[in-house]
This record gives sequence, structure tokens and C-alpha cells, in this order.
Amino acid sequence: MATSPLSLAKSSIEQTRKLFGSDYTTPENGLTSDRSDPIKLAEKAGLMSRTNNEYGENVRTLPPALAAKQKAATTAARGKKRKVEDPSNSTTRMIEGSNSTPETNGGVPTAVALRKGGPTAGTGPQTSSSLIRRENIRQPRPEWHAPWELMRVISGHLGWVRALAVEPNNQWFASGAGDRTIKIWDLASGSLRLTLTGHISTVRGLAVSPRHPYLFSCGEDKMVKCWDLETNKVIRHYHGHLSGVYTLALHPTLDVLVTGGRDGVARVWDMRTRSNIHVLSGHTQTVSDLKCQEADPQVITSSLDATVRMWDLAAGKTMGVLTHHKKGVRALATHPTEFTFASASTGSIKQWKCPEGAFMQNFDGHNAVINTLAVNEDNVLFSGADNGSMSFWDWKTGHRYQSLDTTAQPGSLDAEAGVFSSTFDKTGLRLICGEADKTIKVWRQNSDATPDTHPLNWKPSLGRQRY
Repeated sequence: MATSPLSLAKSSIEQTRKLFGSDYTTPENGLTSDRSDPIKLAEKAGLMSRTNNEYGENVRTLPPALAAKQKAATTAARGKKRKVEDPSNSTTRMIEGSNSTPETNGGVPTAVALRKGGPTAGTGPQTSSSLIRRENIRQPRPEWHAPWELMRVISGHLGWVRALAVEPNNQWFASGAGDRTIKIWDLASGSLRLTLTGHISTVRGLAVSPRHPYLFSCGEDKMVKCWDLETNKVIRHYHGHLSGVYTLALHPTLDVLVTGGRDGVARVWDMRTRSNIHVLSGHTQTVSDLKCQEADPQVITSSLDATVRMWDLAAGKTMGVLTHHKKGVRALATHPTEFTFASASTGSIKQWKCPEGAFMQNFDGHNAVINTLAVNEDNVLFSGADNGSMSFWDWKTGHRYQSLDTTAQPGSLDAEAGVFSSTFDKTGLRLICGEADKTIKVWRQNSDATPDTHPLNWKPSLGRQRY
């Protein structure tokens, strides 16, 4: 005999009572009122049947194997938590910064192990990095350097001194200026040896070859000239730039000359045949400075488009672009013994590591339009600016140990106190600066200074590293 919907509903109610206890009240009114509607009775009966199947005794209890496994996992987790929170163990070391060996617990790194940079990913669940207490970066103490003082002022040019170059034997140096002349000066006495004329506009770049008796010059007249120092005459011209040529550099081992200028490209020339080997294009504004070195990147250029580019000389293509500067980069300096270089823009000097151009540190504090950089083997970096301010830095740590303002010569305006060019001599003991007051100033270190008479004024800062 078929079971009626009413009897089915009543049996489901009885089962629900057993499940939830005697406090469960039956919807008698609903049943009595819906006796005439078998569809509603069937729906209610089905709902109660599903409830019974979901919350019944056979579902509420786990199988014995699963229950034992869950219990073991819970016990192990409580033990680990108790061990990490033990004040005599990990937490104490984390607070005190102890250098004891990091501990691991069954493959799970503790907080101390993670803080010390212990197990790598894959050895266990990792703690959130925001919860790990990191040690402060310890700043190295800068090396002591003697302060620099003015040694000699050389007059003779009739315009801004825009370019300087020291001869490889350290006997003389050349200067180029806005009076369109190149002058050769004796380094020891500061006396004028020779004046070369030939450019028809400001001379912006000079370089003396270490392997040939040649002097190279470039200027705002778009000309790049090669001077024979035995006859003191121009023997070659390098034609190709479309605008003023602002900088040039010689490759230390190859017979190659690299020039850059206002047309936004750097051109690579064969020194002897005068052929244009490469046109290094990529900058969008004036190429302000460039350096050559033996190893890759063999050519580094800076531009007023606020970037520094490193070039593969063989392929004639960019190896990398450094975009950290916010304003035009006006100067570069490569360290004579390290594989590092520095770049300068307005109020910012940054140090980079070759060959990949990895950022190393900032030299903070020279808030001016920096026109020139120079560095010597004693790890002294010099920066000179448009307003006449000069700074001396420790190359290793970026500490500015001396800052001063140059003095314009009598008869000049205060606005003519700018520093446009600078270079150390081959010994690194003399600093030569070309300035806007038409003079060349030679600086040297104070020979009487000691760490006692001129103590190092340095305090470590807690500021984080900025890019």
C-alpha cells in the first residue's frame, strides 16, 4: 500500500525531533492547514528528509582514521606554537638580536631563522615578511681625507673655460674656452706654453692621446679636429655632426674616437681613416658627456633627456638605459681603478656599478646645477656647480667631507663664479678647475692636515636607501 504524504511528513517530524531534541515544535498549524494540498505536504516532507540526511548522527562523526589524523595535527601545531613563544628561546633572540645559529623545527623555520635570512622557499611554510624584524643597515665609516685648498689661479683666457685635459706624462695640460682658443700650460709652474687657434666657436671638449702625439678638440662650430703636437697643426677633421659637439673621449686601447653633441647622437670614428664607424643613436636630447673604458660597457653617455646609456661598441647598440635621474644628466666620472662610475644632474649624484649599471648609492647634499665631476685613485670625488659651489666626497661611502664656494677673480660678477670643467692630474694630487671668471684654478690637499687637526665630521643616518 502506498504511503500517504501526511504519514511521510509525520515520520520526518519524528526523526527531526530525535535529532534536535524535544524542544522542536511541530508546525501543526501548517500541516493541518495544508492537508488538502498534497503538493505542499510533499515539499515539507522532502525538506525535513534532506535536513535529516545532512545533520544525522552518521554524518556528524568523522571516520576513526580521519579523526586520529586530525587530532595528531592539532597536537603538533600546539607544540610548535609553544616553542616559538618560549621567552627563553626564539623571541628573546629576536628582540636582543643575538647572532646564535638559526633554529628550525621539523623543517619549519622559526622567526629567528627567517629574520637571519635562513631557509629558502620550499623548506616549509614561510612567515610573512612584514612581521620579520630586520636589522638596521650598518653604514661604513668614511675614510679620512685631507681638506683641499686653493694653490694657484691661472689667467689668460678671454672666455669661459669649458674643457680641460692633462697630458699622460703629467708635464702639461690643455684648456679650451669661449675665446675659441686652446692653450697649453705647464703643470708645475702654471706658465703658458702655447696657444692653438683654429676653432671658430667655443671649444667644448679636449683629449690627449696616450699612444700618439695627438690632441683632439671639439667645439660648438660642429668641428672635431686632430692636432699634431709635433707641428702644432691640424692634420685631420672629422665631419658628420649636425650641430655643436659638446664632448669627446678616446678609447684607452683602440684607435677610436667617440664624440657627442647637440644632435643627440654619439659618433664613433676611426682615428686614422676618419670614417664614421657607428652612430650611437637613442638619446632624445643633447649628449652632454661621455666616457670610454676598456671593458663593457666600453662607451657610457649622459644626456639632457635625464638618462644614461651604456653602449656595446662592437654592435653599436644600447646595452642598458639608466633612468633614475629626474633632470638632465650633465656630467660623468669613471673611477680610475674600480669598475664603477658616477653621474650628476641638478642636485643629484648617483654611483653605478659596471657592467650591468646596478645602482650603488646617492651622494646627497649638493643642491645645485652640477656641471662637472672628477675622481682620483684616492677615492676623492669632486663636483662643481653652476653657482660656484664645490663639494668633495668619499667615493666609498658617499660622505661629503668638504664643501666650499669658489671666489670669482676681482673685476668679475658674482654670477661668474660657476665651475664648468674639472680634472685631476695623473697623480691625483692636483685638481684643475675651469671656471666662468675665465680663470683656471689649481687646488691641492692641505699637507699639514691630520685627523686630529681636521677631524672627520660624520654621523650615521637612519634614512633608507633612495633611488
